[in-house]
Amino acid sequence: MPSPGHRLRDVEHHPLLSESDAYDSAPSSSSEADGADRVWFIRDGCGVVCAVLTWLLVVYADFVVTFVMLLPSKDFWYAVLNGVSFNCLAVLALSSHLRTMLTDPGAVPKGNATKEFMESLQLKPGEVIYKCPKCCCIKPERAHHCSICKRCIRKMDHHCPWVNNCVGEKNQRFFVLFTMYIALASVHALVLCGLQFISCVRGQWTECSGFSPPVTVILLIFLCLEGLLFFTFTAVMFGTQIHSICNDETEIERLKSEKPTWERRLRWEGMKSVFGGPPSLLWMNPFVGFRLRRLQTRPRKGGPEFSV
Repeated sequence: MPSPGHRLRDVEHHPLLSESDAYDSAPSSSSEADGADRVWFIRDGCGVVCAVLTWLLVVYADFVVTFVMLLPSKDFWYAVLNGVSFNCLAVLALSSHLRTMLTDPGAVPKGNATKEFMESLQLKPGEVIYKCPKCCCIKPERAHHCSICKRCIRKMDHHCPWVNNCVGEKNQRFFVLFTMYIALASVHALVLCGLQFISCVRGQWTECSGFSPPVTVILLIFLCLEGLLFFTFTAVMFGTQIHSICNDETEIERLKSEKPTWERRLRWEGMKSVFGGPPSLLWMNPFVGFRLRRLQTRPRKGGPEFSV
């Protein structure tokens, strides 16, 4: 049993769980290693719909850029260079989206607030620890509970339905890359739309696209609206994320006006901690650390996520 000097605080003042009524037993080193080889996925209806919609919109933009604007172009190198550039941005954006959605954002093991686990912590007399009454876990500093993921997330910034996941300690890098690549692809698509309109107005509408003029106009207008919407949203989010990283403060901490009890990192130290290592082109690579993982479903009590 912990000494009387150890204090456990939570909102509802729940007692420590015994090993028999815990949601999950305290993780061993082997189970943690197994967890690192599984892919995180949240089974949230709204999030899945938003994530699929994101992919469909990117695929639509790629279709219009490739088949409506570039393939009918008479300038071979213009079509090749813009086609390669836009498709690379689209692949990087969707890869970053997948990494954000399928990466554990930093979930705290559920139900680890057991007497046995408390004893293993070897707490100092008078040391205060916090327990989340919702997922019954020992709550680390700067962790917050997500009502959608049903877990406490380390350095949780926010839950984003467009990536169907929380943005936290372990996947913030991929979310920043996702917003950056979508913003760049949106700007590229808008520029190509403008050039296409000019080309069609100066020449013959029937020759500037393989589609009929009304269909071409509708496709281009919808792509312009999509590009403006995506660029506005992702550019603002990208700037907000970079600002939060440089200030070593999550969006939740900023909105709650929480006074920092931690030692804040310097700007470049914060960037290094999120992107890993000194500044390099690897910061822009969403495939860093990627490994093929085997499919393995695992049921969990009380949580909407499954692992593979």
